[in-house]
Amino acid sequence: MNRAFSSLVKSVLVATLAVSGLASAAEHAAAAAPAKADAAKGATLYDSGDAARGIPACASCHGANGNSTIAANPKLAGQPEAYIYKQLVDFTTPNRVNPVMSTYAKALSEDEKKNLAAYLSAQTQKPGAAKNKDIVELGKKIYRGGIAANGVAACASCHGANGHGIPALFPRLAGQHQDYTVAQLQSFKASNSSTPPSGARKNSVQMQTLAKRMTEDEMKAVADYIAGLK
Repeated sequence: MNRAFSSLVKSVLVATLAVSGLASAAEHAAAAAPAKADAAKGATLYDSGDAARGIPACASCHGANGNSTIAANPKLAGQPEAYIYKQLVDFTTPNRVNPVMSTYAKALSEDEKKNLAAYLSAQTQKPGAAKNKDIVELGKKIYRGGIAANGVAACASCHGANGHGIPALFPRLAGQHQDYTVAQLQSFKASNSSTPPSGARKNSVQMQTLAKRMTEDEMKAVADYIAGLK
């Protein structure tokens, strides 16, 4: 009888420890899992900022729902979530320095960066339009076929035929402001200088290489074509 009782006690103890171990493992896994981005919190931060920390509303520069109406500021609506997050991180490094964005990006927590990215990626971009019929055909040729003589690959090979990009890898270009696109190409090109100026973009070796092979007229042409993509 004692042996039977002892055996029962041991069985209960083993079962209890097993359940406890499973619970502990589950708790550990839950604690280790990254927090899911909260688009609702991202929307609040985007629209209102955080005055206590000196962070203005993103909408003041990038427009309602990420649809900037200022040609120098990019439209962010519909950009891939991972790409937006990466750029916010890059603004905190020497690879992408911007007097305004670097300051604010450094003030954001990792969760806030992810929340903003989740919110903006879910927004619908308002279409843009090509403006210069005299150069748009050249832009179309470059976008679709590149500039073989100078080793410039077709933009479409990475950003897609319609300029919608590839999530986590390449940004959406369709509908983007001409001025902003040209400015970024020039910033990538400037990074190739032996003494790159402040603001030069060094966060894409591929774009740095391609931009240095393009003239300003070619940049303007492809930017105008891109603006009209939908």
